[in-house]
Amino acid sequence: MLILRRLPREGVADKRSADSAYARLVDPRQASRTRATFAVLMVAVIAYSLLQSLVLPVLPTIQHGLHTSQNTVTWVLTAYLLSASIFTPIMGRLGDMFGKESMLVIALIALAVGSALAALAGSIGLMIFARVIQGIGGGVLPLSFGIVRDEFPEERVAGIVGILAGLTAAGGGLGIVVAGPVVRALDYHWLFWIPMFALAAAAVAAHLVVPRSTNRSPGRLSPPAIVLLSAWLVALLLGVSEAPDWGWGSPRVVGLLALAVVLCVVWIVVETKSAHPLIDMNMMRIPVVWTTNLVAFLFGVSLYATSAFVPEFLQTAPSHGYGFGATITRSGLLMLPMGAVMFVLSFASGRLTSRFGGKLLLLTGTTASIGTFTMLTFAHGSQWEILVAMTFQGVGFGLGFAAMSSLVVEGVPPHQTGVASGMNANIRTIGGSIGAAVVSTVITASAHHGGVPTEAGYTHGFGLLAVATVATALAALLVPATRRPITEAERRQAHAELGLVAAGTLVGSDPE
Repeated sequence: MLILRRLPREGVADKRSADSAYARLVDPRQASRTRATFAVLMVAVIAYSLLQSLVLPVLPTIQHGLHTSQNTVTWVLTAYLLSASIFTPIMGRLGDMFGKESMLVIALIALAVGSALAALAGSIGLMIFARVIQGIGGGVLPLSFGIVRDEFPEERVAGIVGILAGLTAAGGGLGIVVAGPVVRALDYHWLFWIPMFALAAAAVAAHLVVPRSTNRSPGRLSPPAIVLLSAWLVALLLGVSEAPDWGWGSPRVVGLLALAVVLCVVWIVVETKSAHPLIDMNMMRIPVVWTTNLVAFLFGVSLYATSAFVPEFLQTAPSHGYGFGATITRSGLLMLPMGAVMFVLSFASGRLTSRFGGKLLLLTGTTASIGTFTMLTFAHGSQWEILVAMTFQGVGFGLGFAAMSSLVVEGVPPHQTGVASGMNANIRTIGGSIGAAVVSTVITASAHHGGVPTEAGYTHGFGLLAVATVATALAALLVPATRRPITEAERRQAHAELGLVAAGTLVGSDPE
């Protein structure tokens, strides 16, 4: 019979990598199932990210359709952020404990059910409840990354994670683009019907295709940790979301922010002493984890602010001294370069990460984002300037998101992949909520009669975001490199040796 006499020593990380590569080459069914799993994960991630951004440009339309106030309709976004912030780490932990494929199906079902309720909603109360249900689906990201870590060959993990992370950013950008045409051709209810069909199909496919993971982390959920996590996140996000209306110095906002700090400290103490923590604080102290989380927080500031305020700027009537009077569709087209570049880079990020390393890609992405807001601050009077700025932002988000996800997945043990990547996404959401609230306060500080911000308000807001992106780039310098980049020569040698394995050159006959 044939036995493996010698394993490749150059270009392949370890025996597990060689074995998995060999299995793929000699077992077409395994290779086919791997491709099917990847396809299911891509559909799930794109549908999830679209739901995050589709509602942003049409909040005024939803407000009119549900006969509610501007302040109340913002809870369509806030409720989703709150729910996702709470459930993302919980779903990641449950996936590590009970199986990521099962929890992925549950997350997709929650997204589909929430989408159906939102599409049917005839009142703002039901719409907000639907968005809370959708927030459970925030676990799609950490669960998908965990499945990749468990089921894909080690040498492909960074590339696949980079693609999925890039698709997350690209889906968010493309949601802003497609919202206008969908609403114009149909109505805003179809912004939920269309993702629902895709999510329902993805849930069925995930149940049938995604293999069951044998990599489990024993333990149980800690109710005190869940309650404390929920409480401090609710206090924090409620405070920052309402601060533009209530005032940052109002007793209610100050009280909520102070309560969030106290509860967060208590939560950390409880988690540190727990035998089965929801979030392992030792893991959070790993250098690549805490530094990447810091970058994620700062990146989130510019992510949500871009999605929320650039369309408003573009849709402002020129009679106010700035803006282009763009429709929802036209403003989406002006932001199209951001989503298009992110989509392209999502498929190139794996090769780029393998060749140059995650840290260099992260530095490149954060530096590109500096160009975005520097340009928006000083040059936003022509459409071509907006297009160039959005191209920079596409490069920034496309490379940055892929690099962060790869760095976290590579930096933690396999059984902690779900909770680590979930917390990274969670921290990005928190940064986005705080950034959107602060920038909203700056932009609306000086407004025309009728509540329309002045051009100076947007200029100051974009300038603040430029400072935030400089801080993001400085934080990226702190991130340690997780591994040495692979050279092209090493890659060719690895491919050649894997080819020899498949052809049987490295195996010999054994009379037994």
